[in-house]
Amino acid sequence: MERADFLIIGGGVAGLSAGARLAAYGRVIVLEGEAAIGHHSSGRSATFSHYGIGNATVRALTAQSRDFFLTGGDGALARLSPALFVATEEMRPTLDALGETMAALSDATEIVDEAQVRALFPPLRTGGAHVVAGIVHRDGLRLDSDALLQHYVRTIRVAGGTVLNERRVTAIDPAWTAATDRGERFGAPTLINAAGAWADQIAILAGVPPLGLKPLRRTIIVVDPPAGMDARGWPFVKTAVDDFYILPEGGRLAASPVDEVETEPSDAQPEEYDIALAAWKVEQYTTLDVTRIAHRWAGLRTFTPDRTPAVGFAAEAPGFFWLAGQGGFGLQTAPAVAEAVEALTTGAAWPKALAERGVAREHLDPARFA
Repeated sequence: MERADFLIIGGGVAGLSAGARLAAYGRVIVLEGEAAIGHHSSGRSATFSHYGIGNATVRALTAQSRDFFLTGGDGALARLSPALFVATEEMRPTLDALGETMAALSDATEIVDEAQVRALFPPLRTGGAHVVAGIVHRDGLRLDSDALLQHYVRTIRVAGGTVLNERRVTAIDPAWTAATDRGERFGAPTLINAAGAWADQIAILAGVPPLGLKPLRRTIIVVDPPAGMDARGWPFVKTAVDDFYILPEGGRLAASPVDEVETEPSDAQPEEYDIALAAWKVEQYTTLDVTRIAHRWAGLRTFTPDRTPAVGFAAEAPGFFWLAGQGGFGLQTAPAVAEAVEALTTGAAWPKALAERGVAREHLDPARFA
């Protein structure tokens, strides 16, 4: 049996960011069931950090993570890119509330009118029943998810830790020894459950009550911009309510109907209805005529019952640590969540920076679902 100080199940951004943070305190082993890290959710994200998603705790974690993306890696992990939140007349109250929240988090936020909206993203339909107002956050961040994941892997390995792919955990004993489908055994006094959509299943293997996590499938399609137009400098655009978003993607445009289809943990694949819905939303919100879909994919976003991550030890199982429920904001909150993991697993003081942003340990404590 191979021993470590921290055994992490799940090689997505949650598990890897925690492992990189804990590598300074002892040996870390990360077990990932797929052939590649970040296969199910981290690698299928919209890769944009913004304040238009999640509750107050999620937004605080997003704000706390910004400096790491800009200065904390061993290379360029993010670049500044504007985010534009838009509203029809019906969505105005939601947009106004979002504007107040964003203004408290960033001074790079401003209200824009229809003409400014069109200047920022020319294909958007404006006026009448279409977009009538917007808020632009000039300091949004386009994240490089692959660079981020690889940075975390390098940090773990340089410190003497191990990241292993194609290791599906099949059994866990109460001493926190995990057996894999290859017949290997790995043990540690602290087991961190960062298995994403499978986190409840891992808990059941370990004899720990599940949290009631809910995996939701989301679909994204990629379409061509208008002929002769360069979309690379356009902003990430999202409706104030969760109905539609679109953003530049490799010279094309990636769009989603912001769907949430409850599903079992799986290798999510886009379904025809959701692809058609995404194309219809593109044509409803923009002047684009979707005659060809260049690419399509789906990913899982897994939430706790209150849509705030569960970060902390299971009260009834000493040494079993929950790191689950990052929803669709796992990438943009990973550095801050890793700070919380570090404090909780090592017994260090709660990070002052998190406390100053209004994030207390009880906000993340999985005991709230007991």
